[in-house]
Parts: sequence; structure tokens; C-alpha cells
Amino acid sequence: MAALRRLTQARRSPSERAALAGEAAADAAEQALREAGATGTETVEVFEEEAAPPVDHPQAAAFFDCDNTILQGAAVFYLGVGLYRRNFFNRRDVARFAWQQAWFRLHGAEDPEHIADAQHTALSLVAGKRTADLEAICEEIFEEIVAAKVWPGTRALVQMHLDAGQRVWLVTAAPLEVARIIARRLGMTGALGTVAEEVDGVYTGRLVGEMLHGPAKAAAVRALARREQLDLDHCAAYSDSANDIPMLSLVGHPFVVNPDGRLRKYARAHGWRVQDFRTGRKAARVGVPAAIGLGALAGAALAGMALRRRRR
Repeated sequence: MAALRRLTQARRSPSERAALAGEAAADAAEQALREAGATGTETVEVFEEEAAPPVDHPQAAAFFDCDNTILQGAAVFYLGVGLYRRNFFNRRDVARFAWQQAWFRLHGAEDPEHIADAQHTALSLVAGKRTADLEAICEEIFEEIVAAKVWPGTRALVQMHLDAGQRVWLVTAAPLEVARIIARRLGMTGALGTVAEEVDGVYTGRLVGEMLHGPAKAAAVRALARREQLDLDHCAAYSDSANDIPMLSLVGHPFVVNPDGRLRKYARAHGWRVQDFRTGRKAARVGVPAAIGLGALAGAALAGMALRRRRR
């Protein structure tokens, strides 16, 4: 049966694999919500700021990319560093990951070959491992490394949506286990991430569909919106990468954060707002829409205040 499933998946078109990955991410997100409702949720740190604007629409939500949007750099790289410290990787692997991370930080854009390499390495690493063990390790790595890499400005934007009573989702190509921890620690509603296939709580070394990247992210957002009865015309999305144009184009209020060159150009052409926290200066505001929803001007102000506070 497993061999038949692999053969069937291999024959799928790229769009079918993206749709499958999106549906798997949405299914996992909904399951996590049901479990949280049954067991209660943990207390999270609240980011104190001025009062947020009122809820713009009862079916509105916000979707945030992770790498270079929420975090300074890539979540998978930080996971790799943490795993190296636990003897999962050798020095050659870490040197390769460090080069990929430096390239990403320098160019502000993702390289498809780097993404494929990270996918292959991660899958070979977790094959045969128990999901519960990886989740526990990811919790430790967040405390050790990831928590200090969150952009304060983007965190302020996340909190603005939360304070307005909206659902806020992390959407990332990072493994679902990593995505859930980052989302939970920021008080977000949940996460959409890459789903690794598992059988009886053990990773098989394969993905469900493909990585949640590019069109697959858009498929996941669309699938979740259908399940949660969200109105995408009233939703917001935030990303740094041109690879996320499909996701940004789905919502009525797309916002660009720390953009790569291609996304900045696209945003300028389409009147999308741009915010850049990398220099501490607000990037030129591009084409403020007539109905920006949820007071994006207030969000930008909160972000700037947070960044200035962090520097003191």
C-alpha cells in the first residue's frame, strides 16, 4: 500500500502536489484547533502596546510568512544549528547550511536549489524518528536560538491583529512541528506548514504532497479559509518573498515586509504597502489603498515603536 501511495503521488502534476500539500496543512491546522479546544491552550506572553483598532470584519484573518518576515533569516537553518548541537549533523552539513543562510540574508530571496537541498536533508534526517521526539527538540531549539530572531516590528503587527480579535496564522515551508511552536510562542491562532508523512507516530521520510512553498501556500490559505469560513477579501497577508505572490494575491489586504527586489517591484506596480524593518527605517509607502482594513497605518506605527524600544 505504501509503495502504491508513493507511485500515485509521483504521478501527480505540480499543481496537484501543491493542492495536496495545502489541504494537508489545512487539515493539520484544523486538527490542532480541535485539540486545543478540547484541552485548553497555554498562556502566552502578551506584547503590550496601544489599543488596537476595532475588528474590521467578523470573517477576517491575517496570514504571516515566516522566514525574513517573522524571523531574521530562515527557520530551517536555526533548526539545523540546534540539531547539530545534538549531533544530528556533521560540520560539513552545517557549513553548507550556513552558506545558504548567508546567501538568503544577503540577497533577501530564496534559492530553489537551497530549498530542495534542505528538503532532502530534512527528510533523510527524520526518517524513522518519532514525531513526539522531534517536537520536543524543536521546543528546546526555539528557546535556545529562535526566540531572539523574531523581528519586533512584525511581532507588533501580529499582536495588532490579535488584539483586534482576529485569527492569525503562520504560513511557512518550514516543517509543521517548527511552525506550530513559533506560532504558539507568538500567541498566534495556529500554523500552516510542510506536512511530513507519518505512520503510527513515526516519520516515513516522505512529504504529503510537497513543501508548503509558493503556490502550495496559497492552496493552504484557500483550504483553511474554506474550512474556517473566512472571507479572503477582508483578510490580510504579509510576506517578504516574490515566491509568496500567489498567497498575497488571494487576500484583499496584501502587505510586503522586508521584501526581496522582485517583490518590491511587484508591490510598487500593484499598489501594495511596503514595510522594511531591516534598516530601522520605514520603507517608502507604496500606494496606500482606499480601504486598508484593520488600520494598517496604526500597525506600521506600532511596529516602528517596538523597533525603537528594542534598540534602547
